[in-house]
This record gives sequence, structure tokens and C-alpha cells, in this order.
Amino acid sequence: MIKVNGLEIAQNHFPDNSLLIKLDRIPKTNTPIIEWHYESDSEFFTLICIAKHFQCPGILKMPYCPHARMDRVKDESDVFTLKYFIEIINSLNFSKVQVLDPHSNVCMALLNNVEALSPVGYIHDALSHIVYLEEHDCSHEARMATYENLINFFPDEGAMKRYSDMTELAYAFGIKKRDWKTGQIKDLDIMNADLVKGKNIIIIDDICSKGGTFFHSAKALKKAGAEHIYLYITHCEKSIFEGEVFSSGLIDHVFTTNSIFKPEWETDKITIL
Repeated sequence: MIKVNGLEIAQNHFPDNSLLIKLDRIPKTNTPIIEWHYESDSEFFTLICIAKHFQCPGILKMPYCPHARMDRVKDESDVFTLKYFIEIINSLNFSKVQVLDPHSNVCMALLNNVEALSPVGYIHDALSHIVYLEEHDCSHEARMATYENLINFFPDEGAMKRYSDMTELAYAFGIKKRDWKTGQIKDLDIMNADLVKGKNIIIIDDICSKGGTFFHSAKALKKAGAEHIYLYITHCEKSIFEGEVFSSGLIDHVFTTNSIFKPEWETDKITIL
């Protein structure tokens, strides 16, 4: 989905399937604000055409940076898609490019005029939701007691370094055990496991596909004596429904943003903040 100055742009097509864009509702402006909630690369050409149409530096709000997963090449057969994607974005000369909780430091290093937006507000919003899910007594004392029973969990050291100072909660973190031939996670060890027993846990990370990391995290946390387990992820792909995050029953609720997750995908187990 692409919006210009708050208005969604219809991506229509001619009979030959080439793109037809009409901006009759949107007057030209010296500072167009283009908001791109990524759905597929088919929107990219629309973005290019709109940015060039205004012929002036605008602001690009791109909460999720596409191709951030392909931020390095391992051999000559790999195509460095992130590099080429960002080269085109940079060529559009935006005065500012805003990215929410960027998945890759390479993305931030390559983008011109980039501003990384912190997810701290969303994380605290998730904590507030959890307190109300756990505590029906709305008194301040009851809410504080529920909050104090929460522990942060970070699936790896990278997430710990990124998010541990965003709340005042104690935390534990994981060390993944992988099958290095396949890259699949086989198990996970918990550091500070003594903090987990009898506590409610919020797992915090930036991105989720099928959620294998979070399934193994929840399994290890339950083994260590955790009570209720919640998950916050800034960027959640629809493929989360294909993994074991929900089918395992280990994770009570998932919180995310609308960076790539659509409102129509919400269920009673997943909330868009």
C-alpha cells in the first residue's frame, strides 16, 4: 500500500497490464510525504513513478525495508538485491527516509538521509496490553504487581543489545543451537534462566517469518518454568500462521505493527498495535 500525503494511491492498469496511476486528488506540493507499507515488489515501480512525478525532494516513510534479509552475498550466484534496491531509492533523492526498527545495519549504512525509528513505544504498548490481559483488577497496585511479574526475553545476543534498555524489566536471553548444514534451529539455551521460573515472559525481536526462533524460545522458557509467554515483533510476515507459534499453544498472544502485517489478518491471538 502506498499513500501520498495520507491518501491511498490506486494502482490501476491499462489492458496490456502496464501501470496507470492518477493523482487527481493530490495536488503537487514542495514536500510530498510518501508512505509505503510493503506488500510486494510490484509496488516499487509505483513508488518510483510517484516520487519522480513530484520532481522535488520528498519524505519516504518506509516502516519495513524490503530486501533487508538479502544484505550480504555468500558466493557469486547470490544477487545482492538489497544493494540494488537501495541504489534506486537513493536515486530518488528523498530528503528523509524513515525506517522502523531496521532489520539490517547494512540497510542503514547504504540508505541516504535515513532515520531509524525506535519501536520503544510499540513495546510499551504491548506491555500495557499484557497487563490488562493478565489483570482484570484495574487498580494501579494490581497493574504494577502484574507488570513486575513480567520478564523480557531476547532470542539472541543481538536482540538483547538492541532492546534491553527499552524497558526497566529484568531479562534473560537465548543462545541458538543450529544445524549448520541446514541453518535450522535445533534447540536454544537460556542465559539467566533462574529469572524465568514462575514469571510471565514477553519475547522481543524485530522480524518473524514462520517463527521457528520463537517456538524454540517458548519451548525452552516453558521448560525453565515460565508461566504465560507473549511475543512482540515489529515486522510480522503472514507466514507466521504456517509455523508452530500458534499451533504449539506455547505462546499466549502476539503483538506486532502494521509495517507489513495487514488488519484483515488479525485473530484473537494476534494484535496490531
